[in-house]
Amino acid sequence: MLNAIPALNDNYIWLYSRDNLSVIVIDIPEISPILSFFEQNPYKITALLLTHNHNDHVAGVAEFKQHFPDVPIIGSSECAYLGLNHEINEGEIVVDDYKIQVIPTGGHTANHVSFVVDGHLFSGDCLFSAGCGRVFTGDYAQMFDSLQRLNALPDNTLVCAGHEYTLSNLAFAETVVSEKSAVQNQRVWVEQLRKQGLSSMPTKLGLEKTINPFLNADNLAEFIRLRQAKDRF
Repeated sequence: MLNAIPALNDNYIWLYSRDNLSVIVIDIPEISPILSFFEQNPYKITALLLTHNHNDHVAGVAEFKQHFPDVPIIGSSECAYLGLNHEINEGEIVVDDYKIQVIPTGGHTANHVSFVVDGHLFSGDCLFSAGCGRVFTGDYAQMFDSLQRLNALPDNTLVCAGHEYTLSNLAFAETVVSEKSAVQNQRVWVEQLRKQGLSSMPTKLGLEKTINPFLNADNLAEFIRLRQAKDRF
């Protein structure tokens, strides 16, 4: 099971379960969508993973703890104030049924992390489909390095990002990539999905390498130029 549950304006709360085992929850901007889902689908939750400390990803944590007090909460050091059970900035952690790879992906925030579980990349606000997160830290080198780590994952990795930004990202990508056909084809496909109320994700990392200008930036200077252009777009 892989569910992108809409929250707030354009956020996703991701739920992942392999073979009907326990469920991993990734980021929680609000509690009500989670409660509605689990009232209808009484799975066991094995962990809540937090990618970073922005309110639109963690505002539901306190209420989550009230409803699911025995579920471990895992995140990086910047989320420690939320009362984590496990603080991890890099490496691997094992919970019931799952082995989770934790990749440092700072730049959007200083200690943002991404999680890989069974070939699924939960990239928060670091990597989006056809885009990447704003560099609120001002540390473009850190963000560029973070994207290079994600770029090195296998092409069949499924990208599950924290926001539905794909159409606006594709609109920008079409203005900067030299080979526009893949971007245009993806835009048509995503428009069809969105008209049906469906998420544009997951998307395969191999596809992202053809449509995402930030993954294709050859060096830091090019990345900075692209990111600043997107900020003005």
